[in-house]
Amino acid sequence: MIDIPSGLPAELVPLSWLLGVWEGTGLVEYEIGDEVRRHEFGQRVSFSHDGLPFLNYSSFTWLFGDAGAEADSATVPLVTETGYWRLSRPPTEADPGPGMLPGVGPRPFSTAASVETLRNASDGFDVEVSLVHPTGVTELYLGRVKGPRIDLATDAVMRTESAKEYSAATRLYGLVEGDLLWAWDIAALGQELRTHASGRLRRRD
Repeated sequence: MIDIPSGLPAELVPLSWLLGVWEGTGLVEYEIGDEVRRHEFGQRVSFSHDGLPFLNYSSFTWLFGDAGAEADSATVPLVTETGYWRLSRPPTEADPGPGMLPGVGPRPFSTAASVETLRNASDGFDVEVSLVHPTGVTELYLGRVKGPRIDLATDAVMRTESAKEYSAATRLYGLVEGDLLWAWDIAALGQELRTHASGRLRRRD
């Protein structure tokens, strides 16, 4: 059973099972030519909201050091990413933007009944996820949420001149026995889309 926090915008109810701070471990296993790069990592993920119809997202990962290393060197920071998750729907005059322009009129899709009209043909909801990496990569994912499962695929990937080659990705998130499980496939470094990383996280807050 999924508890719905009070005061949650109606548009976020289909994504409400993501809310909270999650922590756990994962495994990178990526094949490049004849070489398989493999390592274990720790991860802390946060999903929150500010009363607006999107989730704030952040992820921080670290590599595990040697068991005999001193406490301050037992882990090594790996990568971070941040972004926003929301239901995909047509914009209305009541939505803010572009820029700092306020919306006009009452906020749309503010009731459960109105959000139900956004259901897609597969009885789920279309979603949009925007992610930014400090390494010069920005991803736009499109996908769907159906119950406690989210499937995503990149619609666009932008890279700065200093970023490593990275062209596409898919991600899968699911709630299994109270834990957040995820898998991430990428097309990068001249490789086609293939298995990259996965993790299992437990809610901490």
